[in-house]
Amino acid sequence: MSGTTMSEERVTLADLERIVADRARVDAGASYTRSLLDKGIAKCAQKVGEEAVETALAAVAGERAEFVSEVADLLYHLAVLLHAKGVPLDDVHAELARRTSRSGHEEKASRQRS
Repeated sequence: MSGTTMSEERVTLADLERIVADRARVDAGASYTRSLLDKGIAKCAQKVGEEAVETALAAVAGERAEFVSEVADLLYHLAVLLHAKGVPLDDVHAELARRTSRSGHEEKASRQRS
């Protein structure tokens, strides 16, 4: 990207999905992503839970920069978990499209168990 610095570049969720897939293919000694995946889905899920709590806490008590950092950590770990489960981001996009085709109240009511 001519004329931009690394800090000016944007990474989309689709980019993140590709980065996680690329890093999953290298040695665990060279890739935190690979080392997480090698620990299994339960560890990947645990990391998502930890990051979700840290994100919520930062939203309430943290500075904006801390909150943004925690959201980035959460999205990264969620991308790793999606990869571990073999779920492409397109499946999540399709589910979001299905849900947003009607009001939030209608959609939520359809998911409630009787």
